[in-house]
Amino acid sequence: MNKNQFCVIMAGGVGSRFWPISRHSRPKQFLDVLGTGKSLLRATFDRFANIIPVENILVATNAGYRDMVLEEIPEISASQVLCEPVGRNTGPCIAYAAMHIRSLNPDATMVVSPSDHLILNEHHFCEVIQQCLDFTDEVPETLLTIGLQPTRPETGYGYIQVSKREVYGKFNKVKTFTEKPSLDLAKVFVDSGEYFWNSGIFVWSVDTILAAFKEHQSETYQLLDSIRDSYGTPMEQAEIDRVYPECGGISVDYGIMERSSNVWVRCSDFGWSDLGTWGSIYQHSAKDEQGNTLRMGTFTFDTENCIIKLPSDKIAVLEGLKDYIVVDTDDVLMVCPRKAEQHIKRFIENVKFETGEKHI
Repeated sequence: MNKNQFCVIMAGGVGSRFWPISRHSRPKQFLDVLGTGKSLLRATFDRFANIIPVENILVATNAGYRDMVLEEIPEISASQVLCEPVGRNTGPCIAYAAMHIRSLNPDATMVVSPSDHLILNEHHFCEVIQQCLDFTDEVPETLLTIGLQPTRPETGYGYIQVSKREVYGKFNKVKTFTEKPSLDLAKVFVDSGEYFWNSGIFVWSVDTILAAFKEHQSETYQLLDSIRDSYGTPMEQAEIDRVYPECGGISVDYGIMERSSNVWVRCSDFGWSDLGTWGSIYQHSAKDEQGNTLRMGTFTFDTENCIIKLPSDKIAVLEGLKDYIVVDTDDVLMVCPRKAEQHIKRFIENVKFETGEKHI
């Protein structure tokens, strides 16, 4: 393995769209949502440990989740967990991680990945990541992302339009980014053959991404660079706690990628899904003949195409439901139509208003 190659796994989100099983106290990245025997974070770490030296894998997370990260991944040390005092979206998170890595190895190349993706073909995934690392070494002044072959006109994903003329082997120059298009526009994108889903996985050299932050997000760059001498020292956390809340919240897609001219994409298909919604869980879960996701102890009658998530020690009898989400925990029961899952954040707001934080 190449000692100059690093990976940053972003694991700081609260996973509100998976409420009520995903809570502030233990969000979805720490859960085994597909019943594989691994949490999403653990599965992500295991994938990258095939490519990146374990000592070069960092996890960026909320300060409150530090101990949970170390519990899930005992192979890493506490110094490999980068703790954000507050959430500021992916832009400041990546800038902080890049500056930390620069203090360890100024010649580093880094992969950035969310912690909550499903990858069905892990062997091909590893091949693609290695090709991306090699490309970034060959063409260092590039910002690289991974695009996925769309299988349907999905409105919940971002899209990348590729150039058919500017090509470097298996890599294409990016023409445009479009975030969450309408259904009609998504159909046009899929039919065109020029658009790919934006995976949210990035590869670049530390120098190149920090130069991009200096140019396009200068305030964030200056704040985090002002504590340069503290990175990799016992003073790092205290200094990050001091300056990080002053950073503006912005995604790396909007703050950097959409504003840069040196962006390339490696398009592939390795069985990817952004496990961001109950609908995505349904798509990748085993189902009975009626299309229900079930476990032992669940009895259904005239019930079809339902997502059913229950405690292992509970018996459930369901009749007459079609296309519903049924999620039961120790303290919350949620029953809603699958088509209304976008209302879950509103459910959370109402529950929080009436009962406080204890169920959130």
